[in-house]
Amino acid sequence: MTDQFLALVGSYGTWAVFISAFLSCLLVPIPTSLMMLTAGALAAAGDISIPPLLAATFAGAVLGDQAGYMVGRFGGAPVIERLERAPSRRAVVARARKLVDERGGIGVFFSTWALAPLGPYVNIVAGATRLQWRRFTVWDILGEAIWVNLYVWLGYAFSGSVATVAEILGDVIGLLVAIVVALIAALWIRSVMAAQRAARRGSVKRATS
Repeated sequence: MTDQFLALVGSYGTWAVFISAFLSCLLVPIPTSLMMLTAGALAAAGDISIPPLLAATFAGAVLGDQAGYMVGRFGGAPVIERLERAPSRRAVVARARKLVDERGGIGVFFSTWALAPLGPYVNIVAGATRLQWRRFTVWDILGEAIWVNLYVWLGYAFSGSVATVAEILGDVIGLLVAIVVALIAALWIRSVMAAQRAARRGSVKRATS
C-alpha cells in the first residue's frame, strides 16, 4: 500500500502531495511524511520544482487542518462522541483534548509536527471546544511550516537514503513525543503544587486573622 502512495508522487508530483497532506489532516491514513520525503528526493533529481512543492504541501496541510477545525466547530460534542466510540481512538481523543485544554494554541503548534499523530484529533477538538479560530490558525501555520520544510528538505538533502531517513525520523519524532508529554506533565504537576501552596497560605492567613 505504501509503495502505491509513493508511486502516486512519481506520477502526479505536487498534486499527490497536496491531496495527501489535506486528507491526512482529516484522519485518512496516508503516509504523507514519507510522501514528502519522496517528493523532496524527486526535487533533488530535478523531477519536481521545490517552490511549487513546498507551496502545495503547505496549502494542503493548512487547508486540511482548517477543515478539521470546522468539522469540530460545527459538529460540536456529537463529533467527539462519535470518534470516542472506537476504543482505539478514545485514548487519543482524550490526549488531544488534554493538550488543547492545557496548552491551547501551543498545543496546536506541537500537534502539527512534534506530535503529528495527534494532529487531526487536535484540529477537531480545538473546533469543538471553541478554541479561538485566529489563535488556532496562527499556531497551526507556524507548526505546518516546520513540518513541511523539515520533511521536504530532508528528502532533498538525503535523496539517496529516503528509507533510512524515514526510519531515523520515526525514532526522533517518538523521542520528541516523549519529551513533550513529559514537559506537559511537569508543567501540570508544577501548577497543581503551586495551587496547593497558594491554598495552604490562604488557610494560614484565615487561621491567624
